[in-house]
Amino acid sequence: MKRRHLTRSLATLAAASVFAPAQVLAQTDKTLKILLGFPPGGSIDTVARLLAERLKDELKQNIIVENKPGAAGRVAAEMFKNTPPDGGTLMITPVVVPVLAPMVFSKLNYNPATDLVPVSHLCNFNFALTVKADSPIKNVQELVAWFKANPQNAAFGTPGAGSLPHFFGLLIGRSAGVDVIHVPYAGGAPLQIAVLGGQVPVGIDVELEWLQNIKAGKVRALATSTPKRTRALPDVPTFVEQGYPNIMGSGWFALFAPAKTAAAEIERVNRAVSRVLAQPDVVEKLGALGLEVAGGTPGDLQKLLDTDTARWGPVVKASGFRAD
Repeated sequence: MKRRHLTRSLATLAAASVFAPAQVLAQTDKTLKILLGFPPGGSIDTVARLLAERLKDELKQNIIVENKPGAAGRVAAEMFKNTPPDGGTLMITPVVVPVLAPMVFSKLNYNPATDLVPVSHLCNFNFALTVKADSPIKNVQELVAWFKANPQNAAFGTPGAGSLPHFFGLLIGRSAGVDVIHVPYAGGAPLQIAVLGGQVPVGIDVELEWLQNIKAGKVRALATSTPKRTRALPDVPTFVEQGYPNIMGSGWFALFAPAKTAAAEIERVNRAVSRVLAQPDVVEKLGALGLEVAGGTPGDLQKLLDTDTARWGPVVKASGFRAD
């Protein structure tokens, strides 16, 4: 999928800088709305409200979070594409909306490449691969060997079809050279019940979802999805450490602006967000949710979009999965 990169000429940037002071003054008088395609109470809602609270001081303007849940964030994205590019509305969304949805839906009422302008990469969330605590499988190598020896039972469970854990599981099978069967459940709780009950030999979900059962000794984490060990599970080795350098992947939340938003406004917000993400208590609060602070420039977020498109595209295509 081709994406519009945030490349701008010196002349464009120079022109933007001329008008930037007037734009910044104008924006401080109006309320900034952060659109969110998910209901209140979840981790992404917590991130949005924490960001809004801190950005209020950084940007010197009132900020509200507006929840428009539906269709895993796609309803909000459809609304967002028609938002005026006047600096009055931004959107926080997970990776599924700009990266996975275009791969699994034949028709979308928004185009991430032209309707969403990257502002800031906010934070990451990681995945953990787990088995029941009394499973004889102790590491990824043993799991792969077990899959090969028991092809009829080579299955993994996730919180749902079309989710990032779904495709991460397929990535594991693809990288390890084994055919694996995906068993989707209706959310994280049913998945954990299935793993604990032995209905599925292995489960994949956001690591935070497993923490309670890991600490209670009910499940064993075999690996985490990041290049380096995570703060939440420092004793659990990564796939990379266990000899599978291609098995990596994280979910993320990011901030976007509407198409045609002025470069100066994007930079203004990005700088403010960077200051918020550098605050120690913000890092601590997000860490308590199993989220790792990211940050960076709008260009860095664009590179992440490109990297994840290249990472997940072949996996999704090979799976043949369609959501519609």
